[in-house]
Order: sequence, then structure tokens, then C-alpha cells
Amino acid sequence: MTVAVSATRLSPAQRKAIVAGAVGHTVEWVDWAIYTTFASVFSRRFFPPGDEAASLLSALAVFAAGFVMRPIGGAILGPYGDRHGRKKGMTLTISLMAAASFVIAICPGYETIGVLAPVVLVLARLVQGFSAGGEWGTSSAFLVESAARGRRAFAGSWQQVSVGGGVLIASGLGTVLTSVLDEAALYGWGWRVAFAIGGLLGLAGLWLRVSVPETEAFERAVASGRTRTNPLKTMLREHPRAALRVAGVASAGTLLYYVWISYMPTYAHIDTGIPLSRALLANTIAVLVLLVLLPFGGLLSDLVGRKPTMIAFALGFLALAWPAFHFLDGGFGALLAIELAGVVLLVGYSANCAAVMAEQFPAEVRTTGIGLPYALSVGVFGGTAPYVTTWLSASGHRDLVWIYVAGAALIGVIVYATMPETKGEELT
Repeated sequence: MTVAVSATRLSPAQRKAIVAGAVGHTVEWVDWAIYTTFASVFSRRFFPPGDEAASLLSALAVFAAGFVMRPIGGAILGPYGDRHGRKKGMTLTISLMAAASFVIAICPGYETIGVLAPVVLVLARLVQGFSAGGEWGTSSAFLVESAARGRRAFAGSWQQVSVGGGVLIASGLGTVLTSVLDEAALYGWGWRVAFAIGGLLGLAGLWLRVSVPETEAFERAVASGRTRTNPLKTMLREHPRAALRVAGVASAGTLLYYVWISYMPTYAHIDTGIPLSRALLANTIAVLVLLVLLPFGGLLSDLVGRKPTMIAFALGFLALAWPAFHFLDGGFGALLAIELAGVVLLVGYSANCAAVMAEQFPAEVRTTGIGLPYALSVGVFGGTAPYVTTWLSASGHRDLVWIYVAGAALIGVIVYATMPETKGEELT
């Protein structure tokens, strides 16, 4: 009886670790999400004036460039977490993210320093991409390793709760600032306030992470001599199929997540003319619903398995893609309904992804095994999604956006249907 209870219930220490890890991850993602939330606002400040569409596309290209650094961050910071521990890895990533946000907040615009403005923006976003590349694997390993065996998806779901929390705070900042500031103030200095707040929250997250103890799984790996001097080489040599599986699992999920959660308000604003404040309000409501549903999605996965819930997510988006973009007409109600339908389906992926990826690897290569393949997949599929959807719409091919989304969902159906079930397996 004791064994059964310990496998399905979190101890007070485990709950405390999960809360601390999730809160720290939330503020990390505030900094990351603020960029897309305010891209249509600050883009004209960093690039030559005259063509707003070109400025927005340039800002989104910088957004995509940040994703180029994510695999590099996964390849460098992932092994750092496997050698030195999850705690040290997480404190390093949040420090880098917060510092880059402060740089963007105070950087003068193009009219003041010319070409140096976009250069500084690119460098700051590259640092944030590097940080995010290491953050995912380290925080995933930390949360899943902190859980009882029968609650790993539930614990891992709180990573996505924290991601959604970061997006929610960023979207909430966008809603408040676009509502209370006039256009001159918003475009002049209001967006800088958002980046500065993100940096300050990062400092608070850093303090919290310093107080978190190391996971028992990593300490056991150290005590038994299983840690490696080159975790990246070990992962690629001994776990190549698991690494490919992580990349495949992430491809559809990240693309659909970034289209629906990170960029849908901007896309709807540009494509249909809905006021940005209204679009951000719809996004804020949808993200809040996602946050409420995610832990229940994790519990469902712990009950019925990873495969059924992830297949349901991909099949749902395959069916939703055409009506979602066909009925996006500039009305608040239509946008809210589309966002809500998407977030309900996203639960199937987001509640599962941290646990599924962590369950592929042993502790000595876990942060590397999660971080690098995931970052590669996110860079290819997630980082380019806003640019591709904007380009399709601006080029007169709005009718192809739904095909782009449906194609990603179809890939997800194939990958999730062929992956092994890992629910209940021992985490070494």
C-alpha cells in the first residue's frame, strides 16, 4: 500500500520543488513572450521608417534568428546541466534572459543610433534564444525528476503552465499598455516598460532558483559515478533514436503552439484589422483557460497514457485548421472561439511534452537529450511560424495558412502514433 501511494502522490518536498521550478520558468518566459506581443509596436523603432509591413517582417526575422541560437544553447547549456546540476543550469539561463530584456528596454532606436539599433536587437535576441535553448531541457528534467512515478506528466505539465503563465503576463501587459496609453506613448516608450518589467521579474526568478535544492535523480547519478564529461557525445552515441523521437514529438506541437498562443493576436490584427487590444484580450482569456486545463491534462495522461492524449491533439488540429482561418473575420467573438478551440486541443501536447521527452533518457544525459533535439525542432518549426504565416498573408496567400497548419498536425499524428508508450516506466 505504501508503494502505491508513493507512486501516485507527491510529497510536500516534491510539491515545493515543482512550485519553485514552475514559478522560475514563468518569469523566464515572460521575457521571451514580450517580444512577439509587442513586435508590431516596437518594430518601427529599430528599423528604417516608411514601410510598417517591412519593419514588422524584419522584427519577425529577428524573432526567428533567436531560434537559431536555441540549438546552440541546448548543445552548450544542456551538457552544463548534466555535468553541474539542474539548479546551476536554471540560474544561468534566467540570468541571461533577464539581462537581454534590460538591453532591449534601454536600447536607443534607429533614428538615434542608426544601424546599431537593429544590431543590438539581434544580439539581445540571440542571447535570449541561447538561454531558452538551455532552459527547456534543464527545467523539464528538474520538474519530471521531482515527481512521483505516477505523477510525472502532472508535474511536467506545470512547465507548460509556467510557459503559458509567462505568455499570459506578457499578453496582459500588452492588453494594459495598449488600453491605457495613447498611440504616441505606446510607440514611443510604453513598449520599453514591458521589457523592463520582464527583466525585473527575471531577477525575482533568479532569487527563487537560487533557493531550490538539487534533484535526487541528479545526485544519485553523481553518487554512482554515472555523470559524463561529455554528455552531448554520450547522448548522440548511445541515444540517437530517443533524440530523433524528441525532435519529432516537438515539431508539430511547437509550430501549432507558436501560431495559436504567441502570434495569433498579431496575425489577426494585421490580417483582419481587429484592434490589437481586442486581439490581445482574446489571447489572454484563451491562455488563462489553457493554464487551468493543463494540470488536468497531465493527470489524464498519467491515467490513460501519453500516446492517446497526444494523438487526440494532432487529429483535433487537423480538423480545426480550415474552419479556424476561414472564420477569422475581425470579430472578437470569432477570434476568441478559435483561440479557445485551439487551446483545448493544445492540452494534449503541452501537458505531455516535458514528461515524454524526459522519459526517453537516463539522468546523466537527460537535459542534453531533451534540450538539443527540442531546440532544433523549435528552431525549424516554431521560430519560423510567425514569419511564414505573415508572409503568406501579406503575399496574398491567406488561403494557404490553414494548409500550413494542417500539414504540421498531420506530421504530429504520424509521429505520436508510432512512438512507444512510456507511462509508468522507471525513470533512471
